[in-house]
Amino acid sequence: MKTLDLAVIGSGIGGTLISSLNKEKDLILFERDSNLGGCASTFKRYGNLYNAGATTFVGYEKNHPVKDIFDKAGFIPDIKKSEIAIRVLQNNKVLDRVKDFETFLENLNKVYPHKNNRIFWEKIKEVDEKFWELKKLHYAKYSLDSYKKTASSVLELFSVFGFDLIKNANNYINETLINISKEYKEFIDAQLLITLQTKAEGISLLSLCIGLAYPFHDVFYSNGGMGAIFDGLLEDINVHKNEEIKKIIKEQNSYKILSNKNEYSSKNIILNSSIYNSSILFEDENIKKYYDKFSFSNQSAFVIYLTLDSKDVKKDFLHHYQIILKNEIPNSISNSFFVSFSSKDDNKLSQNGYSVTISTHTKALFWKDLNNQEYKEQKKITEDFIINHFLENFETIKKEDIIKKFSATSKTFKRYINRYNCGGRAITLKNILQTPSCNTPFKGLYNIGDTVFAGQGWPGIAIGVQTLNKELNAKC
Repeated sequence: MKTLDLAVIGSGIGGTLISSLNKEKDLILFERDSNLGGCASTFKRYGNLYNAGATTFVGYEKNHPVKDIFDKAGFIPDIKKSEIAIRVLQNNKVLDRVKDFETFLENLNKVYPHKNNRIFWEKIKEVDEKFWELKKLHYAKYSLDSYKKTASSVLELFSVFGFDLIKNANNYINETLINISKEYKEFIDAQLLITLQTKAEGISLLSLCIGLAYPFHDVFYSNGGMGAIFDGLLEDINVHKNEEIKKIIKEQNSYKILSNKNEYSSKNIILNSSIYNSSILFEDENIKKYYDKFSFSNQSAFVIYLTLDSKDVKKDFLHHYQIILKNEIPNSISNSFFVSFSSKDDNKLSQNGYSVTISTHTKALFWKDLNNQEYKEQKKITEDFIINHFLENFETIKKEDIIKKFSATSKTFKRYINRYNCGGRAITLKNILQTPSCNTPFKGLYNIGDTVFAGQGWPGIAIGVQTLNKELNAKC
């Protein structure tokens, strides 16, 4: 049997990016689904296309890891810049998150007036800009060389940020935005839930800045759906769709891979599966124990998919909105939801009307543990609640304009992308040293994606991919 250089399991952002950087190797990327991209894929149902998550494409700009990886892969995506990254709607107030700082600050002072707004947000922008200028960013373990690079990265972080690196985010908010209103604080936390999967409590000032500053970067819309980016990046890669990996057996200098279709051998394995779900793939007890030590991140998404009749809905929409409510959404851990609209001129995604994806945060195991009747009832309660508030905030859209609607929970994601949780455990001051790195104690076995360093979204995963690529090619 021929032995591959590299087997990548899972075509999410991490698996796709690392594959695109190593296309010269003898490589196979395995994807159990028919669509590429995992949580960020585009799928077809009822003859309509939908983005699996209400996600943004961020970081495609000079001196940013996302753009750097795309350039090295030789791929230029079909995207267009969103002049307004997100429109936030809260209690009949409107705040546009735009890249230009002075325009944003002017709008902010109308919606959330505070004498220290400029001080607070200039700090957010300044720290974020310094972070993306770092040259030695690296986090890996289990070898002397990896620890040296990680130590060098930590020293650079402390030299640039000092105590901002460990300062508590909530303390900074309360010290700077003195007597901050409940409404303003809920806005900040709702923004952080999008980017970091957590609220301000427990995170560092550095994390706060990175999480809040992303609309100060270029934010893009992907023509044809987010899945078009994955199709383009993987055009020259040997991709095996609809092939699920069932078992990985560690051998002396390689790994035997058993799928639902065939048997393979590879020197190196990269798992783009959730780190919490990787143990079941192995028979080796030491590998199983390694993965079992990571506690499950019980956070997922509740997602609603709509097709709107674009003929009757006269108004065009921005690409992204965030709706912040007074009360928490039923069966959710949030009082906000994120809405993505397809562009009216997108001849693929909007072929049969606007394609709309609405998502909020929820507990993964809540849905898993319900019986069938309870599941249907609770799903309908959450779906109806969100759609009613969606219609209240978009007066030009009527209930009868909704041509198709359906929703997804953690059980749905398990069925299609083989994971209950969406997003990893947020990196906080308490768990930073326990955060999984891209490499493992086992030669030739690696992980990538949103459950290892550096976390969620295109920018966070791209940092992890750059680290993994250095680790991988130092050993290949």
